[in-house]
Amino acid sequence: MEEINPMDLLRSNLSRVRIPEPTNPFGKDYVVWNYEKTGNPVYLHIKQTKKLVPEDRPSKKPTLLAIGVDGGFDNNEPEYEETYNIVILPNYVALPFPNVELPEKVRLAVDAILMAEGAERKEQVAAWTADKKLVSAYAGDLRQIGNAVIPPSGWKCSKCDKTENLWLNLTDGLILCGRRNWDGTGGNNHAIEHYKETGYPLAVKLGTITADLEAADVFSYPEDDSVIDPLLAEHLAYFGIDFSSLQKTEMTTAERELDQNTNFDWNRIQESGQEVEPICGPGYTGLVNLGNSCYMAATMQVVFSTQSFCRRYYMDQSLKLAFETAPADPTVDLNMQLTKLAHGMLSGKYSVPASEKDGTAVATDAKQEGIPPRMFKAVIAASHPEFSTMRQQFGVEERILCSSGKVAYNKRVDNILSLNIPLHEATNKEELEAFHKNKAEKVSEGKDVPSDEIVRPRVPLQACLANFAAPEEIPEFYSTALKAKTTAIKNAGLTSFPDYLVLHMRKFVMEAGWVPKKLDVYIDVPDIIDISHMRSKGLQPGEELLPESGPGGEAESSQPVANEEIVAQLVSMGFNQLHCQKAAINTFNAGVEEAMNWLLSHMDDADIDAPISHGAQSVEVAVDQSKVDTLISFGFQEDVARMALKASGGDIEKATDWIFNNPNASASSDMDTTTSSSSVPAPVDAGLPDGGGRYRLFGIVSHMGTSTQCGHYVAHILKDGRWVIFNDNKVGASINPPKDMGYLYFFERING
Repeated sequence: MEEINPMDLLRSNLSRVRIPEPTNPFGKDYVVWNYEKTGNPVYLHIKQTKKLVPEDRPSKKPTLLAIGVDGGFDNNEPEYEETYNIVILPNYVALPFPNVELPEKVRLAVDAILMAEGAERKEQVAAWTADKKLVSAYAGDLRQIGNAVIPPSGWKCSKCDKTENLWLNLTDGLILCGRRNWDGTGGNNHAIEHYKETGYPLAVKLGTITADLEAADVFSYPEDDSVIDPLLAEHLAYFGIDFSSLQKTEMTTAERELDQNTNFDWNRIQESGQEVEPICGPGYTGLVNLGNSCYMAATMQVVFSTQSFCRRYYMDQSLKLAFETAPADPTVDLNMQLTKLAHGMLSGKYSVPASEKDGTAVATDAKQEGIPPRMFKAVIAASHPEFSTMRQQFGVEERILCSSGKVAYNKRVDNILSLNIPLHEATNKEELEAFHKNKAEKVSEGKDVPSDEIVRPRVPLQACLANFAAPEEIPEFYSTALKAKTTAIKNAGLTSFPDYLVLHMRKFVMEAGWVPKKLDVYIDVPDIIDISHMRSKGLQPGEELLPESGPGGEAESSQPVANEEIVAQLVSMGFNQLHCQKAAINTFNAGVEEAMNWLLSHMDDADIDAPISHGAQSVEVAVDQSKVDTLISFGFQEDVARMALKASGGDIEKATDWIFNNPNASASSDMDTTTSSSSVPAPVDAGLPDGGGRYRLFGIVSHMGTSTQCGHYVAHILKDGRWVIFNDNKVGASINPPKDMGYLYFFERING
């Protein structure tokens, strides 16, 4: 057989050459499957060879709250040299690239791929930084009044005896203390109270002003953020301040964040400084941090440690089967990417020490080569309706007792039990009191308390669970029995217990000025819990349901009307008016903090933009018939499709999500509230998994940092009888799992 010239072979396939999307790369096995499935024979092969890095490279102390950038935390991201070849299947005929003899169409396609890959890498580089400060809108025309002259030192709050954390208001020159922390430390809120009284917008933190004015900590109260004041020199000169001669004596807000991110908590959660035994093998594969993917990595490590996920995406489904059954583009198919991730994590193929992969000595630390889950992350980022359906659900029932003596029952499904932390239930109050007294003495002497000597409140998990089910007052509740607003009492319980129970600890609360802060608190979590007492009992004999509003009656339903003050405060933070109303209603006007927590947990709900329903007064929404037909083509009934589109504002993806979340929906069902209606709607919790209430702790996801927008997440998982730490691509035997520092706790039901 005459041998074909590689260039002629390439030219004969030019009609099949196209510029692919940047999400279309394949490994060697997948290339063969893709060729068999599509008949496309021409591929670009990118081969990477890791560059050697000196082992004695010195590590530098971070000076910036960032990862993978100059001055930030070192992420030790390896560097690679790359070579390129054009490969033609099925015989893997190769042509080197670059090559001037290649057809222009091929050269353009390769250039486009490499350009897209370069842009993607810039986006995916393992680097995150604290948000950059913006120029304040209030700086340019800031009004300055009075004739105060500020001395270079010896400052004190004008309203109390605080001498630290002092802020100079740039309008009137008043020196006032900063905000009070949740635990009583810090300032006395005099600076922000002064803003509320006067509206004077900008303040600069004394002790952060030096010749480098850009480093000064300027805060804008109306913008609720640290900002840049380009006219700061002029504004300081008005009060006689010569910034060139001042020395730095206080940490800026960003520096304090950095200091907190390198303290005891980070070391404790990551088990830094301890001889962690490296673990490799099936089920012990690390995931490379893609820059902002540590939360995804930690949660997926826990998810794929469950039998249900292992069976569904690994034991019962091969990679080739998932590839063959995927749509035209398997790179954006959720089932394919979950299967690919499962095989990568559970097979053990990639669970080898980083140095061993290079053919050198076996590593003594827990770092692996790991898997960079780029495609999986891209699929999640695309907000696929399948990913957001959350089939692991349980039912929540809220009983509302009206002052008339009549009741209403609200049911909903949820996928995570979000718990407030009742600090007043701390078990170490005497120790806390002694600590705060000692801290106050040290502060008065100008000394800091070492991070390993800090005493934090210890709250039992059972207290958090009890708080969830505890009675709450609902002000401004509209009673259809009294036909007036009154105060009602709400109790919550669970109508079903899921196979896996996920507890979310609400560690982020609202401080004065509605600034979100993280609670510095320990949660004492036992290995086994029993929530049987939390099961809701439903309508009891002798209870009378609240009546529904009759035709022509009040337009208000038996649910509370949104408290206008709560809504206004949430709207002032930049949230959508409708979303704020729903948050207030769904938390029964309990307060801004509760509404904020609900809002942050339900921003992605399929029906978040749907109008608020008021029983019989709900407004008819027009539906695009073509969208109805699309949902019908997916196999859904027409009446369900119409209802889903109405509830989802006409968005097909959200409507699909709504249908999966409401499997028993029908056009006649009204699933909000159980009252004395003659119609009996299908229960929203029908078909949910249920069983006993005893659970065993098997996974913890911990958060380090002072905000959900930054920091780091680490997973600890109980595997094969021992706790294992999964810290991105570091996997090892845990010596002291931080059970009391979790942000998410994962429990599995104990059967039998």
